[in-house]
Amino acid sequence: MIPQHIDGVFLEKFLTGDTYRSPGIQAGVFSRMLPSLSFYSRLFLGPVRWLCRRAARGLCDDAAWVYASIWTADLMERMGCPIEVEGMDAITAEDGPCLFVANHMSTLETFMLPGMIRPRRPVTFVVKKSLTTMPFFGAVMRSRDPIVVGRVNPREDLSAVLDGGVERLRKGISIIVFPQSTRSSVFDARHFNSIGVKLARKAGVPIVPVALKTDAWGQGKKIKELGPVKAGMAVRYRFARPMRVRGQGKEEHAAICEYISSTLAAWQEQDGMNR
Repeated sequence: MIPQHIDGVFLEKFLTGDTYRSPGIQAGVFSRMLPSLSFYSRLFLGPVRWLCRRAARGLCDDAAWVYASIWTADLMERMGCPIEVEGMDAITAEDGPCLFVANHMSTLETFMLPGMIRPRRPVTFVVKKSLTTMPFFGAVMRSRDPIVVGRVNPREDLSAVLDGGVERLRKGISIIVFPQSTRSSVFDARHFNSIGVKLARKAGVPIVPVALKTDAWGQGKKIKELGPVKAGMAVRYRFARPMRVRGQGKEEHAAICEYISSTLAAWQEQDGMNR
């Protein structure tokens, strides 16, 4: 069971050095028979409801954000989904803020990454506007002071990311960005834009590439956020060493794409995919 929340105190689940691996876990009978119902009922009656209530009262601080993040990770482990996180030393390998550039596979990484990164350094997201205006959870997202993009006008979005990103990075706040146009269990470099490289170059900060496999929480056909949950499927994250952008950043962008593509291919061969 997740420890009791204490205001201003970060839970230390992922403060395990460079690597975290779930201890021996096994899904219960309910989770094995009805995995999606089991997970979503616990998620919405647990961390989502708890965090939304705090946000409505103006109490959604960083410690609460991390608490809900780790609570969600614990729920995945209760589904029998082992979690493996590698390369976490890269999060603090540089003294100043950095840009975490990752592929986007499911809703799970939005929940889990804060629990890994925020106990080590301040961080926020680049998010689409709809996430900040939705009922209940919108208050949570707004409390994180994210960089908001409308996904309507690419030029306006680029300006918002570059200007808002530089502003936050200068304050010492790192940024998580998913350059894919949409969540996908398959990585296609053609749909992985170079906004991360452009922002890192303008702000003069390093990039930490992040490969992730989170399709244990699948995508829904009608509501993307509510896809099938596959009990027992591994959840994986791998942070690469920080890189600096030289010149226009074409080589760095290609290197990020290759890192994510090759890492994900190896994982998918090992674990399969949640289709």
